[in-house]
Amino acid sequence: MTEQYGGAGHIAVLVNPASGRGFGEGSGRAAVDRLRSRGAEVRVYQGIDAQETAVLGRKAVDEGPDVVVVAGGDGTVSSVLEPVVEAGLPLAVIPGGTGNDLAREHGIPLDDPAVAADLVLDGGRKRVDTGTVTADDGTVRHFVTVLCAGLDSLTNERTNRMTWPTGPARYRIAVYAEWLRLKRFGYRLEPVGAPALAQDGYLLGIGLTRSYGGGVPICPGADPTDGLLDVTLVHAVGRFRFMAFDGIIKAGEHVGRPDVTTLRAPAIRVGAPAGLVAYADGEHVGPLPVTVEAHREALTLCVPV
Repeated sequence: MTEQYGGAGHIAVLVNPASGRGFGEGSGRAAVDRLRSRGAEVRVYQGIDAQETAVLGRKAVDEGPDVVVVAGGDGTVSSVLEPVVEAGLPLAVIPGGTGNDLAREHGIPLDDPAVAADLVLDGGRKRVDTGTVTADDGTVRHFVTVLCAGLDSLTNERTNRMTWPTGPARYRIAVYAEWLRLKRFGYRLEPVGAPALAQDGYLLGIGLTRSYGGGVPICPGADPTDGLLDVTLVHAVGRFRFMAFDGIIKAGEHVGRPDVTTLRAPAIRVGAPAGLVAYADGEHVGPLPVTVEAHREALTLCVPV
């Protein structure tokens, strides 16, 4: 449900200069200029990297803003999510990352930070789901779009090592590179409320939203407000047959195929062979096994009306 909102006072703007190879810093500057030009009281928190941005996020929340604005990508949003949700504050996103899939999901302008900033003052407020990933050692990470493990997480690792090109093209190149060394993984999925499943596969996506990697609809039926995780597992079908999945997944036509397993659950435990890591919101989470859980409408997001 989206509600109209009539304005804001003290606005905290968190800027991650490392997002999008520097794109986050420029987007943040444009957003701050727009908000100040409209008479808003703006306090800017800018670290030198994503880690410092996360620390500053808690400081910003402690200072009692009316709205928290994040200029960066999905990973930057998830890094400050815990204190924002705990405080019950609205969050606005100024897209400045590589994929920007949270903004894409909710119609937030991707290429105009000033217009995205206007949503702080003129936009609606929508309650959306968040997710947590809990490791066996008790470590908890938060996410807002998709968790992946397999070819997709290996692709993310390669993407984050690359310096060229920028934007979604970098992710596509990384996919092709990982295809050349394709591996199969023995997954074990234990969804809450459904039977456990053991299946060899190449990639696994667990989504609150539909897409990852800059608009790739790995979970095309995901509803970001239903409190459920959409799980997509592509089976190990052979290297050359799997090559065809690139276009099929980009078109969102993989769901319903006999070589793809999909399910929905409020929580799921995921196991796989030693060494396989999970990524969420394009950021490294850690090795499997992990337990993934959806939290229904835990976050208030600033969105177009």
